[in-house]
Amino acid sequence: MEYRYEEYDVAVVGAGHAGCEAALACARLGLETILFTISVESIALMPCNPNIGGSSKGHLVREIDALGGEMGKNIDKTFIQSKMLNASKGPAVHSLRAQADKQDYTREMRKTLENTEHLTVKQAEIVDIVAENGKVTGVKSFTGGIYPCKAAVLATGTYLNARCLCGEAITYTGPNGLKAATGLTQSLQKLGIELVRFKTGTPARMDGRTIDYSKMEEQFGDEKIVPFSFTSDPESLQKEQVSCWLTYTNEETHKVIRDNLDRSPIYAGVIEGTGPRYCPSIEDKVVRFADKNRHQVFIEPEGLYTNEVYIGGMSSSLPEDVQIRMYRTVPGLEHAKIVRNAYAIEYDCIPATQLKSSLEFKAVEGLFSGGQFNGSSGYEEAAAQGLVAGINAAMKILDRDPLILKRSDAYIGVLIDDLVTKDVHEPYRMMTSRAEYRLLLRQDNADLRLTKIGHEIGLIDEDRYQKLLEKERAIKEEIRRVENVNLGANEHVQAFLQENGSPALKTGVNLADLIRRPELNYQITAALDPERPDLPYDVTQQVEIQIKYDGYIKRQLQQVEKAWKMEEKKLPADINYSQISGLRIEARQKLEKIKPASIGQASRIAGVTPADISVLLIYLTQMKNHETVKR
Repeated sequence: MEYRYEEYDVAVVGAGHAGCEAALACARLGLETILFTISVESIALMPCNPNIGGSSKGHLVREIDALGGEMGKNIDKTFIQSKMLNASKGPAVHSLRAQADKQDYTREMRKTLENTEHLTVKQAEIVDIVAENGKVTGVKSFTGGIYPCKAAVLATGTYLNARCLCGEAITYTGPNGLKAATGLTQSLQKLGIELVRFKTGTPARMDGRTIDYSKMEEQFGDEKIVPFSFTSDPESLQKEQVSCWLTYTNEETHKVIRDNLDRSPIYAGVIEGTGPRYCPSIEDKVVRFADKNRHQVFIEPEGLYTNEVYIGGMSSSLPEDVQIRMYRTVPGLEHAKIVRNAYAIEYDCIPATQLKSSLEFKAVEGLFSGGQFNGSSGYEEAAAQGLVAGINAAMKILDRDPLILKRSDAYIGVLIDDLVTKDVHEPYRMMTSRAEYRLLLRQDNADLRLTKIGHEIGLIDEDRYQKLLEKERAIKEEIRRVENVNLGANEHVQAFLQENGSPALKTGVNLADLIRRPELNYQITAALDPERPDLPYDVTQQVEIQIKYDGYIKRQLQQVEKAWKMEEKKLPADINYSQISGLRIEARQKLEKIKPASIGQASRIAGVTPADISVLLIYLTQMKNHETVKR
């Protein structure tokens, strides 16, 4: 029997990292929003690694925060260790990473959701997307409840038709033994949505009391903790941190794995889905990197109130008896007891080329999609997409322009553009190497790049916006002042340079010129700058980077300007590529499938060559000339 409930503006299906951001964005923009979850206990669940951030992923979290999202605030409340990765390298690749207390993380996010106005949380499985004339009109639950809505966001993660594999043992559940979502796939296929099977995996969890940490290398957090959220007070976050530990596999480990590959679902052909290349199982590592005699294993606590530890780097789907033998060959794990077995999980997801850059389905108006359901991997990638999908669902209802971030705007822009433009054949993982303009897209300047956009959308309040404007003013004023501090080649300056291992001056310079020297920086040169004002760290950090990398930044800005000219050349949505002579057959098929919005996007499609782009440019010129003649 069907029941019709009150109407909502937006229905969000799934309450993982993507669903939480989508629902919060819509509700905070004043839209009546309902968030559906298989279990309220799985809200913002961290079914795999117990951390947020990391290389390039930390950039995403900072960008989510700058736009008005929640992930950065939530991890700042619940971290148990924090570390800035790649700190010895240039600022473009600095990435913050924090270990979370898993239970606290999900508890805090649930608390936020349940105390947000205009947001209703509902435990129910959605089995049908109701659409009329190609447009979403509601969603239907397993128990027959129909919830009318103006837009819907799919954020099903790894739950759709999920099955977990541990050797020969297969269970038809979602992650951590939670119920799988089995009813929605058929509904989506009826709407003309194509689905594929992907897989990911997770390592075992061990009882920390059975681990010998004396055989491992202790890994400490940073002495000075840097927040993820630009709204968090750094001083309030300084606290005692837990340690992580590093150990390694060895030849004995690898022999156990090689001797039992025939019992691995991956190599026995039982697993149908494609796994992540950049986060392989330990079986994959041993096979693909046969020349390596050891692999890193990170021992990471799952929280302050549990003895469970995560065995990072040893994801597996081998049988339980093999897992025990395998893990116990690792130094420190000789007597370790498994609390939760490692497993692989297969699930339904989509090729994201079916989506517009706004993350709305091309085939179904008002239906948006975010997170691992879009073929990505990782909590951070999911949250970033969920935020954008939620914002754009709201923008559609409010009859406003969608948020479409360019590749030069944000890592989020790179992530979404890659997903909707390129054929992704494995779970997509964000990496710094994917961003062409990574010197511009640093994690330290995410607020300067995106907070104004968040304010225009309505997710950043006026007080935070004014603080950003004041920060911008302070940075510009201090750079201008430093550039006008002139120094002569006098005895005091020469002595300072000699003391700091810097070449002597032959003529006078300004202070900015000295800061650009590799061995000097803004902080060190304070000794030559008696008029220096007392400024906050986040301001002086930007002054340092903008002065030191000025030449490189200007070159990247020139590259962006050149690339943007290609993005400005728009392609009509109704263009018939089969009628454009000169295009190769493969290019026609790819262009017809993806329907790129611009020449720039078309140029990034695999199978579309520079020659094809030239043909499109000529076609656009002919169209423009033809329209001019008609007028």
